Amino acid sequence: MRSQTPIRAAKICYIAVSAVLCVLGLLMILKPAFSMTFIGIFCGILMIVFGAVKLAGFFSRDLYRLAFQYDLVSGILLMVLGAILLVRPAGFMNFAGVAIGIFVLGDGLFKLQTAFDAKQFGIRRWWAILIPAVLCVVFGAVLVFVPYGGKALTVVMGIDLFFEGVLNICTVITAVKISKNQKRDGYFETDYREK
Repeated sequence: MRSQTPIRAAKICYIAVSAVLCVLGLLMILKPAFSMTFIGIFCGILMIVFGAVKLAGFFSRDLYRLAFQYDLVSGILLMVLGAILLVRPAGFMNFAGVAIGIFVLGDGLFKLQTAFDAKQFGIRRWWAILIPAVLCVVFGAVLVFVPYGGKALTVVMGIDLFFEGVLNICTVITAVKISKNQKRDGYFETDYREK
């Protein structure tokens, strides 16, 4: 039998960091004139932490193996983007709009696949991943392809971060299951039914 601790820790950290993303997104929507240097440093640290959480999730081998299946690449990408933001926090707005847009767009596309995989897997609430994934794709594309500046850019970035947080919370709650009977190779000993 495998220890449930790594999977449980990855799930809790994923939800916690995603909740922080939602709060940061709301802060950027409601207070777009907030210090960009502060937001740049905060986003850099948050991206590095979330990248590490995504990598931990990828290597945790949860029961369904759906939620974390694309997190190796996105975790590494987040850590690199976070390091860049820490090195140049003052240039946050010049760089972050496109970077966050590309990341949210890409993660939304990956989670669309996860939603359809969850449907085929038989998870009844697969649509709880699909809806925020579609919103991430739409708002990520808006941030990448529509030119913004000043407060409008901050607000759209906040919307993207908020929906990215919601998407990750919905994905983890819907598609990460922990079983006491899970064996070391990821399979489980008894039949498991979704509740």
